[in-house]
Amino acid sequence: MSFRRVFRVDVLEGARIAVFSLQANRMRTVLTTLGIGIGVATLLAIVGIIQGLNSSFEKQLATLGANTVFISKYPWMIKGNWWIYRNRKNFTLEQVAQLRSQADFITAISPAVMRMSDVAHGALQVSNVRINGVWSDYQAIGNYEVVSGRFLTRADEEVNRAVTVLGADVAASLFPSISPLGQTVRIDGRPFQVVGTLGRKGKVVAENMDLSVFMPFKTFNSHFGKGRPMQIAIAVADAGQMAKVEDQLVGIMRRVRATPPGQADDFNVNRTDSLAATYEQLTGALYAVATGVGLITLLVGGIGIMNIMLVSVRERTREIGVRRALGARQRTIVLQFLMEASSVSAVGGLLGTTVGLGTAKIVSLVTPLAADVRPSTVVGGVAFAALVGLLFGIWPAARAAKLDPVEALRYE
Repeated sequence: MSFRRVFRVDVLEGARIAVFSLQANRMRTVLTTLGIGIGVATLLAIVGIIQGLNSSFEKQLATLGANTVFISKYPWMIKGNWWIYRNRKNFTLEQVAQLRSQADFITAISPAVMRMSDVAHGALQVSNVRINGVWSDYQAIGNYEVVSGRFLTRADEEVNRAVTVLGADVAASLFPSISPLGQTVRIDGRPFQVVGTLGRKGKVVAENMDLSVFMPFKTFNSHFGKGRPMQIAIAVADAGQMAKVEDQLVGIMRRVRATPPGQADDFNVNRTDSLAATYEQLTGALYAVATGVGLITLLVGGIGIMNIMLVSVRERTREIGVRRALGARQRTIVLQFLMEASSVSAVGGLLGTTVGLGTAKIVSLVTPLAADVRPSTVVGGVAFAALVGLLFGIWPAARAAKLDPVEALRYE
């Protein structure tokens, strides 16, 4: 038999009979479709939300810079006893200077200290603002954009000037109608002259980066004391050599802090890419749970398709007998029932895709979660739904094809 004849007889005729059968049992078809649709919708909605979280987190980390390293007493993800990290020795400016002179890949370096305080101008006040004491290099390290005025300079540091640069939210709250440049703000009751304002950075790990102000490192210590733990912020030339950079930093820091051989490091080198890896591990577990829930739902839908197809085979036994008596081959019967099962499943996949995308969109509109459903996820969801229908339709299709034509014609 030629391919054209096989296609016309088996495929086209099978498809026509499948469509007719599904239309003849609309309610049963709709209910079966819903089973698959719910599974696909659940899977797409959850995966979309998790993908949105991942994209949002990657964008937040990008604001810190891919070539940035922070050396601190504390790791970004604390495990175990917090007091072990708390009791580590603070860094000194001499150690920062040695680090800058010995490391050959550093493009910018700055000590960084921080405290929370209120910032006021006249009757207006902003509470819980991050007050940062840094060097001028910190602008390049943190990728800060100056939108008016200037950032801190080395001269500000050397002469201990009482100047400050305002984050976007602080500037907008204290100076809603006039330029902040040249104005005086009071930080913890002390006057500071505004020399610049920064562009928006957004949030990084739920922390608002725009609710910050910056002042010279020496000025910070003069006004608020020197006892706070210092962090060392570093920008390196090649982000692709981070592992090598970390090894060199660890070696230099152990040497300048006189850490004995065999003793554990009393500092942590925190990298943005390692934080991203940790985050991906956390969301990977959520992915597994979400995928498991979706697959179980699809499994239930597949069992429903198999049950309905078995009922259909029994109801249409005489029809199968007539077709077999008129010369229909077993493969024609198999193809017909497989097309019915996969069609129901594919329609359920499309319905579930629509509902899943809509749910993810609604969640992104009414919550801070930014859903992100990728085309590959949609294609994969529909294809998998069709595959479920195909697999769960094999047994009923084979059972129909193996019916004896004579016995099938006698069936009442």
